[in-house]
Amino acid sequence: MALFTGEDGRARCGWCAATPGYVQYHDHEWGFPVTDDIRLFEKLCLEGFQSGLSWRTILEKRENFRAAFAGFDFRKVAEFGPEDVERLLQDKGIVRHRGKIEATINNARRACEMVAEEGSLAAFLWRYEETEPGGVVRPTSPLSEALSKELRKRGWKFVGPTTVYAFMQAMGLVNDHAEGCAVRAEVAARRAAAAVPK
Repeated sequence: MALFTGEDGRARCGWCAATPGYVQYHDHEWGFPVTDDIRLFEKLCLEGFQSGLSWRTILEKRENFRAAFAGFDFRKVAEFGPEDVERLLQDKGIVRHRGKIEATINNARRACEMVAEEGSLAAFLWRYEETEPGGVVRPTSPLSEALSKELRKRGWKFVGPTTVYAFMQAMGLVNDHAEGCAVRAEVAARRAAAAVPK
């Protein structure tokens, strides 16, 4: 994977070169392990909204999405009804796509079911953690395909294997920082120390 050297002289994953906003996201969020259910749910939803668009578009609208979807508290989003769908379709601050909005509400209900069955989203999702070194360019992995299949079996929407793999990369279920990236070792250490719910 190509590297990008920032103004501070640090080597980073090459995709950071696309926009300054990516550097902050890369250095402080991408790949760091997340075990908080709200953040995990948010990221799955935002990756679904990103489908067919650039992550930059979603990142720039992230605070608007949070405001529109009750901070991605899936228990609250699960209560959204048809009037909320219409409200969201009028919200210029987010991606106004009926299918993706309805999928987010559906997935909130599925998330509630998962917590009831599994104890937490984190306990379920982290079973699919990649133990291989990572850092290679690929759109999916066998584990993202397995997780996607299981989520769809449980009724989740907009969770294809490519979307799920992007989620896994961002939430630290795989360390895909490139070899030579200044953040890779920090992410590896944080993953090793992460307290993952069982």
